[in-house]
Amino acid sequence: MILLHRNLALVLITAALSGCSIVPSSGFLRGDTDPKKATGNLSRIQVVDVDENVANQLQSQRKAKLFSDAFTLSGSPRTQTIGHGDTVEVSIWEAPPASLFGAGTLDARGTIPGVRATTLPEQMVNSEGTINVPFAGKVPAAGLALQAVEAEIIKRLTGKANQPEVLVRLTRNMSSNITVVGEVTNSIRMPLTPSGERLLDALAAAGGVRQSVAKTTIQLTRGENVASLPLDTIIRDPKQNVTLSKGDIVTAFFQPLSFTALGATGKNEEINFETQGISLAQALARASGLRDERSDPQGVFVFRFELQDAMAWPKQPVAIMADGRVAVIYRINLRDPASFFVAQNFRMNNKDVLYVSNSPVAELQKFLNVLFSVAYPVLNVVQVTK
Repeated sequence: MILLHRNLALVLITAALSGCSIVPSSGFLRGDTDPKKATGNLSRIQVVDVDENVANQLQSQRKAKLFSDAFTLSGSPRTQTIGHGDTVEVSIWEAPPASLFGAGTLDARGTIPGVRATTLPEQMVNSEGTINVPFAGKVPAAGLALQAVEAEIIKRLTGKANQPEVLVRLTRNMSSNITVVGEVTNSIRMPLTPSGERLLDALAAAGGVRQSVAKTTIQLTRGENVASLPLDTIIRDPKQNVTLSKGDIVTAFFQPLSFTALGATGKNEEINFETQGISLAQALARASGLRDERSDPQGVFVFRFELQDAMAWPKQPVAIMADGRVAVIYRINLRDPASFFVAQNFRMNNKDVLYVSNSPVAELQKFLNVLFSVAYPVLNVVQVTK
């Protein structure tokens, strides 16, 4: 009987020492990420311990391209220029006695008594960029300011008309427009005026955005130059509310960014966050923190794909994934009080996976619970058979 007890005890000890891998678990333990034990796929993954230097380096890499730096308006925003396809109206005055346009009709808008104005029919700037003015011929208009076209017509009529004065009015703006599309109430093509419309003016003209300001990103495209900023940033920083230029495209995107919380966190789910981003500390709070009864505060991990040049990787040569990025596991030790400051500076990316491992003691406890749930009936049988 003593031999039976010894054999049973030996079986229990051997089972305990054989590891807890037979016990159900939510994932790996902290020690499984030790680079010295890396085998298989783990050998291709960068494991980086997060400190202040790492957080600052990543923060500098993700600095957004500000609109105020990316876009500069050439020329004065108040200069009204004419373009191909625009429609203009030309009015010509002559001092009395009128010698060239004397047969014209009296313009009710005229303010000088006895002075007649001839208003020509509206005409579109043609593909050659010109308009036709009687006795002046084809007058260049495309790309010129209204005042420059007026001066050119006066120059051509001088000597033919008696002290001519000319007013050129843009009646239909077809060339100096910007386009607003995306998650706005109404996609529009908005004409620009000499007042110098800004980005938020365009969004207001489109009826505003359809989604929450905190989850909307604005992309501004000017030629080959493209930049994006959270709408919240544009509203809070007046410098980012830049003056628009002809041909700009304003696109509003609804981008519900998210990360996934797994392991020994208060809740395991996909959690959305705002376009201006959140820190690791905020992400842990939104995941309801670490579970006190099972989490390992030294085993907090963030799984992410990074650009190859994001930082100097500890493992060389660097294994590049099929999409050209690097698979990285960031580790942070919350046992260190200083790490809470680092967690405030470590920014979460869209589609990050936040994982908190179980503590070894919690795994052992689960194993012992399973072990004794099996062993206890056996011991009872042995006791009965004595």
